[in-house]
Amino acid sequence: MTSLLDRAAVELFAPAKVNLYLHVTGKRADGYHLLDSLVVFAGTGDTLRFSPSETLSLTIEGPGAEALAADDDNIVLKAAHALAKALNRPAQAAITLEKNLPVASGIGGGSADAAATLRGLMALWDAELDDETLAGIGLSLGADLPVCLAGRPTQMSGIGETLVPAIQLPAAWLVLVNPRLALSTPAVFRARAGDFTPAAPLTEVPVDARALADALVGRRNDLAKPAMMLEPAVKTMLDAIGETENCLLARMSGSGATCFGLYADEEAADAAADALAEAYPDWWVSPAPILS
Repeated sequence: MTSLLDRAAVELFAPAKVNLYLHVTGKRADGYHLLDSLVVFAGTGDTLRFSPSETLSLTIEGPGAEALAADDDNIVLKAAHALAKALNRPAQAAITLEKNLPVASGIGGGSADAAATLRGLMALWDAELDDETLAGIGLSLGADLPVCLAGRPTQMSGIGETLVPAIQLPAAWLVLVNPRLALSTPAVFRARAGDFTPAAPLTEVPVDARALADALVGRRNDLAKPAMMLEPAVKTMLDAIGETENCLLARMSGSGATCFGLYADEEAADAAADALAEAYPDWWVSPAPILS
């Protein structure tokens, strides 16, 4: 019989989550906000490796390593403990996180890492759980976990737990931009004021990236204004992205501070990323395709 220590290591990619639009549709009695959002994933993200071990450990590497601590508050370790508890087994693995995405940036970096941890450890431990049970574990860790576990273009509602596969989206590219400044999601929600916005899921298939942008123009990110109040760099980014050549749409993702531009192809995205990186060398800039 093969022991745990004899099993091969597992490596998974944890892609950035991008809200192409985000409407706040209401608020529950327990304080959680209700959302309507079209979520996609970009071809840029973190990488996690899971190796056999008799104990549980986390090593953080990469350009974003200094912003995270490998302690009990780290969502990767929380995910490992939650999964082990659900499986009634000890949490045993040596986990390495290559942190490339900015922290607290509205693109689900922590949630994507935790989702990859749940998937990776199930593979390492040769365990099986149905998608509903796994999503329930994820939701206990954060509202973005279920959609990150799905890992495909999704129409998301509720507090993040109601997921419907999105309509077929055309090929398109994004340029993700972050000023290397973290924004607190609870603070952004507290700063939001005004009426709630009705849900507006996309129902007609866009024929190309421009048609997708046209559909998104009629929708918005309801958290952009409060985010700009808390961090003026958000408006600076949106203006700069919008001025790049061939930009079809400039918008903030999630609760910020990461913003993105939508482009028809790789050439346009690469050119825009180069221009932004040259003009704002302190920013994190990453061109990436929307993953199908």
